[in-house]
Amino acid sequence: MKLKAFSYNQLVFLLAVFFALPINLPIYAKLAQIFSESAQIHWGFALSIPLFFLFALNFIFQILSWPYLFKPVFVLLLVISALVSFAGYQYGTIVDQDMLVNVLETHSSEAGSYLTMYSISWFVVLGILPAIWLILTPIRNETSVLSFLAKKGLSMLLSLLVVAAIAGLYYQNYSSVGRNNSSLKKMIIPTHFLYSSFGLVKQRYFTEPLVYKKIGLDAKQLANSTASGDGQKPTLVFFVLGETARVHNYQYFGYPRDTNAYTSPFQPIFFKDVASCGTATAVSVPCMFSNMNRHNFDRNRADNQDNVLDILQRAGISLLWKENDGGDKDVAKNIPLKELARDKREGLCDGDTCYDIAMLENLDQEISEQQGNRMIFMHFIGSHGPTYFKRYPKEMAVYQPDCPRADIENCSVEQIVNTYDNTIRYTDYVMAQLLSKLESLQDRYNTALIYVSDHGESLGENGLFLHGMPYSLAPEHQTRVPLLVWMSQGFSQSKGIDVECLRKNTELPYAHENLFHSLLGVMDVSTEAYQPALDLFAQCRKAKL
Repeated sequence: MKLKAFSYNQLVFLLAVFFALPINLPIYAKLAQIFSESAQIHWGFALSIPLFFLFALNFIFQILSWPYLFKPVFVLLLVISALVSFAGYQYGTIVDQDMLVNVLETHSSEAGSYLTMYSISWFVVLGILPAIWLILTPIRNETSVLSFLAKKGLSMLLSLLVVAAIAGLYYQNYSSVGRNNSSLKKMIIPTHFLYSSFGLVKQRYFTEPLVYKKIGLDAKQLANSTASGDGQKPTLVFFVLGETARVHNYQYFGYPRDTNAYTSPFQPIFFKDVASCGTATAVSVPCMFSNMNRHNFDRNRADNQDNVLDILQRAGISLLWKENDGGDKDVAKNIPLKELARDKREGLCDGDTCYDIAMLENLDQEISEQQGNRMIFMHFIGSHGPTYFKRYPKEMAVYQPDCPRADIENCSVEQIVNTYDNTIRYTDYVMAQLLSKLESLQDRYNTALIYVSDHGESLGENGLFLHGMPYSLAPEHQTRVPLLVWMSQGFSQSKGIDVECLRKNTELPYAHENLFHSLLGVMDVSTEAYQPALDLFAQCRKAKL
């Protein structure tokens, strides 16, 4: 069957209709929520919004529509926009530059967790089928270049006039809704993700490469600050980097469930007000180990300079990074790194992902292979969604009913929260095993453990799920993370740290930016890069003897 031929202008307008209506369902869902909370709805304004989008997109698409490029450009746009539409409608995700980086660095097993019948159906109906239709549809060429340009110009002019007329009629409404809901402009598909994509491409491929910058070239370990016998033992610190754990679901924070039942007997120090550097792993991880903060963080700059791990290693501390979350985001590129083998092992790995308890495999040997003062960084998979149920064994599913499936849209919020809480509790269980290990090694090492999550998670609050919102729009659930510290008596004495002083400071506001300086400080590394004002341990360290 031969499909009907269309002119360029007709196809552009049809595509604008398709994008203005079904593809942009996420923004209409958001607008419906806004209008439902409004005391009065101006129906003329509400009905004008699809028309505004239609003619604005028609204008933009005319700019993109040229012979030979038309079908490749719009086929690609349809396919990508269908994915963006699903993420926005289902999870409230906004695709900005940070989210694009996060997507590009996503591990294949992580990406597979988003494949469900619902997501595939959405992708096929709104992406694949329209793309096939566009590929097969014949285009009726204009009689001359002048005719083509004239009709394109007329279409663009008419579109501008309609947009201007709508904006003029309802300026106050558009202005008011836009000012009070700044996220709306970032939800329009495909304009915002195109803008973000161009920005990312420019940054990665059309910006002059930075010269690698070494930091802390003067780094050296100080002599132990106390005269106790414990000062003669080497230091052993486990640094656990959590995934997607939010502070609100921690028993230590006041959550009514016993999500910290396993570590409670160890009486760790729990900091309750810690801000993440980002809302996605690709931002938070390189940021927290850099000397930058949330406001001045630049990924390109971070990738081209030393981080705190490099400085610690330069000072002579023996380091190891163990990976169970799909990647270290290049922070461990200069130190020994071991990625957990995912081959199927009973109680540890299913062939695709591993439970975090697998971190304890070969741990004794890895510790013994290090020399002097040592740190082992463990990147947990923690509470990574949407397949929360894969993060813990079935026997650890304490909170029921849980949601044992990837398509969490088919589970109730109660089930999703139960499943998420099971991941928090299981992480706590693994942490307790690590703490027990450190306790058993106190006769040979001064031991400590530091745990912090990369970012939080939305679990249905205000219709949002998962994470990755632009930081300025993100709810606290995505930006407030747990920070937990445990020290053996030998460690605190050898470092001159007043543990009770630290406990009194747990309500103070901290952020990921404190980690760079806190790690240098607690490992007794002297360097000009160190700022004691940002070291969360500094004010609780006793005067050196």
